[in-house]
Amino acid sequence: MSISHAPPGSHKPDISEIPGSEATPVDLEPIVPTSSRRTRVPRWLRRTTGPLLLLALWQLLSSTGVLTADALASPGRVAQVAGDLVADGSLADAMTTSLQRVASGLLLGTLIGTGLALVSGLFRIGEDLVDAPVQMLRTVPFVGLIPLFIIWFGIGEAPKIAIITLGVTFPLYLNVYAGIRGVDAQLIEAGESLGLSRWGLVRHVILPGALPGAMTGLRYSLGIAWLALVFAEQVNADSGIGFLMVQARDFLGTDVIVVCLIVYAFFGLLADFIVRTLERLLLQWRPTFTGR
Repeated sequence: MSISHAPPGSHKPDISEIPGSEATPVDLEPIVPTSSRRTRVPRWLRRTTGPLLLLALWQLLSSTGVLTADALASPGRVAQVAGDLVADGSLADAMTTSLQRVASGLLLGTLIGTGLALVSGLFRIGEDLVDAPVQMLRTVPFVGLIPLFIIWFGIGEAPKIAIITLGVTFPLYLNVYAGIRGVDAQLIEAGESLGLSRWGLVRHVILPGALPGAMTGLRYSLGIAWLALVFAEQVNADSGIGFLMVQARDFLGTDVIVVCLIVYAFFGLLADFIVRTLERLLLQWRPTFTGR
C-alpha cells in the first residue's frame, strides 16, 4: 500500500465541498479549573462552623438532661454567669492579673531561651557548655518544680512568674537552636564569598534563616505559658483567673469554671493570631503552601 502526497500548492478540499457531507459546527466548552467549580464559602464562616456545632450539641445535651447542671452547666447559664462576672468587675480584674503574669513570664522566658539558643547555636564552645544542661532540664516536668520554687521564692508572685518563665524557655530554645543549625551551608558560603564578616553573616544570613523556627517556638511557648499559668495560679493565689477557678471548685460551680476555661481559650487564640500576623509580616520572603 502506497501513500500518495498532494503536490505542493494543491488545494485541500474543505469538508463542506465533499459530496454527501454536511458541515456541522462544533460546540466548544470552556475548560473550567476544578477549584473554581466549587462553591466558595467565606473562610470565616467555615472556621466558625465547628465551634457553633459544638455549642449546639452542648445545648442539646443540656436541654435533654444528658448533661446535668452538676456535671456541666448549660451554655445559657454560662453566659448568664459571665455577664454577672463582667458586671461586678471581678472577671476584668482577674484577666488583668493573669495577663500581667503571663506577660512577665513570657518576656523573661523569651530573653533566656533566645539568649541560650544564640550562644549554643552560634558558638561550638557555647554548645558544649549550654546544650547538655538545657536538654537535661527540659526533661524535668516544670510542674514538679513548684515545691522548690515555693521554697526559693516564697508564695508571692515570684514563683508564679518563675513557673511560666520555665515553661516558655525550652520551646524557644529548641526551635531557635534548630533554626540556627538548620541554615543552608551554601548560603553561608555565598555570604563569605561576598565578603561578609562574621557579624554580617549572623545578621543577614543566619538570623533571617532561623526566624521561621523562632516563630514556631514562640507559638509553642505561648500555648505552654497559658498552661503554666493554670498551675501557677494554684499556688496560694488570691487573684487571677485561676483563683476564680479554685473558688468555683470549692463550691462546685461548673458555670464559673467553664467561663474561666473560655477566657483561657480566648487568650490562647488571640495570642496565636498575633503570632500568625507577625509571621506574615516578618516572613513575607518565604512563600508557603496555604491549602486548597
